[in-house]
Amino acid sequence: MALPDPKPGMVIRYDYVWAHDEAARRNQGKDRPACLVAASDSFARPRYVVLLPITHSPPSVNTIGIEIPARVKAFLGLDDQPSWIIVSEHNIDEWPNGGLTPVPGGGGEFSYGFIPPGLFSIVRVKFLELARAGKSAGIKRD
Repeated sequence: MALPDPKPGMVIRYDYVWAHDEAARRNQGKDRPACLVAASDSFARPRYVVLLPITHSPPSVNTIGIEIPARVKAFLGLDDQPSWIIVSEHNIDEWPNGGLTPVPGGGGEFSYGFIPPGLFSIVRVKFLELARAGKSAGIKRD
């Protein structure tokens, strides 16, 4: 299956590395859904994307997350457990990259689909607010 063109709001499967993992010098993450929040121009080489993790763990005192409504999770084919898009940290990686994996049961597809524009707007605004304030931990992957 061909890799999709990276577009904001797309949910992919990716081996996300958390900030606390990088601090412990672990450079391999767990495959999980991740929301692509930004992509560099399609003519840029290398092309970069900014990815936000999706997790079942509710945000803690040190993290900020946006809960994904159950109907959106069902549309994407995710499980029915509560999940959050964490906006207080992110990975920056080249596109394509070795951290991409096919969606389980997706017939070789690399994307679950897109979150709705209204939800994406909330995610983007909060992510940018935190990034501009220096309150978003960014990890540039190699």
